[in-house]
Amino acid sequence: QVQPVESGGGSVQAGGSLRLSCAGSRDTYAPTCRAWFRQAPGKEREAIATIATNGAIQYLDYADSVKGRFTISADAGNNLFLQMNSLKPEDTATYYCAAGGPWVRPCWGRRDKYPYWGQGTQVAVSS
Repeated sequence: QVQPVESGGGSVQAGGSLRLSCAGSRDTYAPTCRAWFRQAPGKEREAIATIATNGAIQYLDYADSVKGRFTISADAGNNLFLQMNSLKPEDTATYYCAAGGPWVRPCWGRRDKYPYWGQGTQVAVSS
């Protein structure tokens, strides 16, 4: 059963790092897409990193706003991760793990393509 649960959020100063985890992001080894979205207060939820997994093959894609600073990864089980370095105040948001997306390359950045969502974890970056 796919039931994403995020952890690892918190408060950090600008330039710091955090690592988010998402357990329960898949229940089969079928090709799939998973993603990290974020939503800042008063803004739309946006996809920031996606991973298309097909066996041992993984394709990673990033929004321009986080490229070079954030890294999405997944283990051989059902865990998804987001390593966030060089954090900026504009990275402050609630971060969501999304799962169950159809296998496409690159993965969809649309919310409606992912049927499974975690509850979100808060990230606050102070200047």
